Amino acid sequence: MRPVRLSEVPPRDVRPLLVEERAALLDLLGGLDATDWDRPSPCPGWSVQDVVAHVLGEDLGLLARGRDEHTRGEIPPQSTYRGLVDALNASNQQWVAAARRLSPRQLRTLLATSGEELAAHFAAADLTAPASVAWMGPEPVPAWLDIARHYTERWVHQQQVRAAVGRPGLDGDRHLGAVLRTFVWALATVPPAPPGTEVGFSVTGPGGGDWTLRAGPVSWDLEEGAPRVSTATVSLPSDAAWRLFTDALRDESSIAMSGDPELAGRLVQARAIIV
Repeated sequence: MRPVRLSEVPPRDVRPLLVEERAALLDLLGGLDATDWDRPSPCPGWSVQDVVAHVLGEDLGLLARGRDEHTRGEIPPQSTYRGLVDALNASNQQWVAAARRLSPRQLRTLLATSGEELAAHFAAADLTAPASVAWMGPEPVPAWLDIARHYTERWVHQQQVRAAVGRPGLDGDRHLGAVLRTFVWALATVPPAPPGTEVGFSVTGPGGGDWTLRAGPVSWDLEEGAPRVSTATVSLPSDAAWRLFTDALRDESSIAMSGDPELAGRLVQARAIIV
């Protein structure tokens, strides 16, 4: 289930941020030594090099499918959501295992090239064309949200690398704000409530803001700003918010909930990744 008026939301163009994110990643990788590349990442079983290889694989796969219309090797349709998750995880692991033959220098060089090609591919995109974002459900969404989703994935993986090697995160207002304003659309996928119900979601700190979920006849509408009268409210810091949406928040003590506990609980179950 998705917001009824998602198609009416003005496109949010994150394409410049994709270019900035890739430049920051390449600069980061250029300063790592062999020990850093071998450090364990927050992704279980994957080193820093494995996470970087995964990002490269995502670039190349997107270019093959979206630009070159090459579908060989795609994950076949699955009959269940769990089947999709398992197939995707297996495909990702297969790529990462094969990419361990590549050197860090090769990975960085290839990422520079794929980043340029991806930027050119997205530059030609119609931001209002129909696209798909798996965590939003099966219905089409505007392409700007799909491109923003690709930005959030790359940003999250860069955060994982930075955490693994002890470097500061790319978490200022500009970059983290765009991530959160993409992730909050996942809130509209939670189970519906009686029409007219308003629920608040507040993120404090860098990139934060206030959002209102308003229940319509068949689904939620999402808009920026605090609700007029809230049935339930969830508030949390921005560093916890992006981790919550990516299923990486291990300590939920920073989440404050008020009002209807069942409704508030629905919001903290929203995820902006496939899990």
